[in-house]
Amino acid sequence: MKKLPYLIIILFFLLFNCSKDESVKDDQTEDVSLYFPPINSDTWETISVTDANWNTSEVQPLLDFLAEKNTKSFIMLQNGKIVVETYFNDHNATKPWYWASAGKTLTSAVTGIAEAEGYININNKVSDYIGTGWTSTTLEQENLITCKHLLTMTSGIDDSYGDDVSPENLFYKADAGTRWAYHNVYVKLQDVVAETTNDTWSNYFSTKLRDKIGMSGTWLNLDNLSVYYSNTRSMARFGLLAYNRGKWNDTQIIPESYFDDAIKTSQSINEAYGYLWWLNGKSSYHLPQTQLQFSGSLIPNAPNDMYAALGKNDQKIYVVPSKKLVVIRMGDAADADNFALSNFDNELWAKINEVIN
Repeated sequence: MKKLPYLIIILFFLLFNCSKDESVKDDQTEDVSLYFPPINSDTWETISVTDANWNTSEVQPLLDFLAEKNTKSFIMLQNGKIVVETYFNDHNATKPWYWASAGKTLTSAVTGIAEAEGYININNKVSDYIGTGWTSTTLEQENLITCKHLLTMTSGIDDSYGDDVSPENLFYKADAGTRWAYHNVYVKLQDVVAETTNDTWSNYFSTKLRDKIGMSGTWLNLDNLSVYYSNTRSMARFGLLAYNRGKWNDTQIIPESYFDDAIKTSQSINEAYGYLWWLNGKSSYHLPQTQLQFSGSLIPNAPNDMYAALGKNDQKIYVVPSKKLVVIRMGDAADADNFALSNFDNELWAKINEVIN
């Protein structure tokens, strides 16, 4: 009988810990649940800054900074829900704005979809799909260029001749795979997709990606560029898809293995570049319009696991898995005109950190 109290204590201890474990499991389940806004609806659930456990006193300084920096729209998602959504300078939730080179990631995504459907293999040469003579290089030089080289900015095409991608403007600079240079020649992937699917680029994109995640928007030709325009929430939808590694709710839109490759270092020259995605937290990086290598992380103030779609004049999609965060910024150039990265990125992340940390 003397042992009975000890048995009761042990039973109580076991019951308490089981209950505690279940509570932890419930908390974890709630913590990792990811919200997706419904398709064909303006509904998008929100949570307060307080419920997100962010610093409420630092939100207004962030918004003031954005307003001063020519921002038109800004959204922050946590676990898919909107925590901050603000519009500036006569912009609003329904007005479209250009993605600029942030839209390169749309081309990356659709290329992966086309490959999964058996239309292309990114390791095959571009001329297999759109024929030879699409450049002004020799046939031998042209046949070195694969779809993957276009995805990774290593085509070897001379980037000093501007954005026109007609054959008479595409000249040899180096063998494909030996030189990283930020160039509009990636857009030939859109021709590859259109040719192999026997569809228009715009229609295939809309059917396979845009409409499946409830985006709006359209592709327009602007100054020899194929540029995507949409409202800010559409950009946020794509950011959320990217956060979930190509999966929307229970549907895998972009093949997971392809997307995982897209957000890894894709070649040995520029560690901070995947398949048209920029990657933070690497030991070095290259920038557009230069062959210099810079030491350190792309955006030092941002989390190391961040991957980003960066467009001319500070169009931004930041995806940060460790923070369960997607951040969208659209607008005019914060300071001087730029091609992708600018000082604004690091300054903005200093402000964001004050809010989320």
